Amino acid sequence: MRSPGIERYFGHSLWSTRMRREQQFAAAASSDRSEPLTLAQKETLHRAVAKIVALAGQVGVSADQMIELLKSGMTVRELLQYLAARTGGVA
Repeated sequence: MRSPGIERYFGHSLWSTRMRREQQFAAAASSDRSEPLTLAQKETLHRAVAKIVALAGQVGVSADQMIELLKSGMTVRELLQYLAARTGGVA
């Protein structure tokens, strides 16, 4: 069960659809790329990061804490799963 705050912020089905899309984009963006990101990809990445930071804030995880988790070796996918677990949702 998702937290009511998450549903209110993102909308239940809209949130899960967007998070899946953004997880796929994050996976593609983290792969070894020889070409720079396009403007559209940069904008999408910026929106995704802003949403992840907002979600994290709702469950008590700061941006600095997320950075430390990523620096310690946690993948973006694992970070999203961690945040989803804190909301009671499934990534």
